[in-house]
Amino acid sequence: MAKIVRAKDYRWDVPVKEYKTDGTGFRDIHRQTLLGENEGEERLNFITRYFEIQPGGYSSLEHHEHPHSVVIIRGAGEVVLEDRVEAIGLHDCVYIAPHQWHQFHATTDESLGFLCIVDRDRDRPQVPTEENVEELRKNPALTGRIKV
Repeated sequence: MAKIVRAKDYRWDVPVKEYKTDGTGFRDIHRQTLLGENEGEERLNFITRYFEIQPGGYSSLEHHEHPHSVVIIRGAGEVVLEDRVEAIGLHDCVYIAPHQWHQFHATTDESLGFLCIVDRDRDRPQVPTEENVEELRKNPALTGRIKV
């Protein structure tokens, strides 16, 4: 059945969840699953989620097989995209290609909020090993920018 998931002040009428239930390579972030996991949405081949990172917070540094798209709808910040760091802001669209290291950072005094669309069936994110982190930090563009 068609429906509308209503929002008010960057909160939708669905539960706010922990970003992840294990690990420590992230800070001050939560998520809401807007479409794709609820009853009656089984035919959707994708899941639409909203992530919000509080000022100074960040998502985990990770990569995975599945690509996904991100649309910034609140605030500004930075995104690590494999070998570079890019500024991101309101209405920017980010494409995360398969097996690309990525991490989002809220770098202003406002929360960074974004919609993230992924395949319903997807692999689990992989976090970096100590060797991966050491190699990434050799890149001057990433030195001091990635968080683990």
